[in-house]
Amino acid sequence: MTLAVSIINKSPHELPSYQTMGAAGMDLRAWLEAPVNLQPLERRLIPTGLYVALPEGYEAQIRPRSGMAIKKGITMVNSPGTIDADYRGEIMVAVINLSTEVQEINDGERIAQLVISRYERVAWQAVESLEDTERGAGGFGHSGIN
Repeated sequence: MTLAVSIINKSPHELPSYQTMGAAGMDLRAWLEAPVNLQPLERRLIPTGLYVALPEGYEAQIRPRSGMAIKKGITMVNSPGTIDADYRGEIMVAVINLSTEVQEINDGERIAQLVISRYERVAWQAVESLEDTERGAGGFGHSGIN
């Protein structure tokens, strides 16, 4: 299934695209006038020049790229970041440098992934108790599996 999504690209870079047939995410590229030198533990919003109009019932998830994380120690502050269907501003990527060295981000560099996902809205039903399950309230190491 293919979902049609309206997009404006103010950058000179190509539109996000899937790199393989099985890929869930599309790479987002930095749109920078000059390289950004990210100090250790520094956070910065990186522009992409992209604006989207998602259909109602869909969100765009912005996720870190594994290559940036392992090679440069750069990941995202809020992962995944969510772009709601009614947001019309520029897609920005909130990055952080977790390495001990200054890391450079260049114009056109692939900095994050964009995944489009369908979601459901909920109608809460307030109750006094929940049905039991085998797991119950167990969490945070409850299963004992490493």
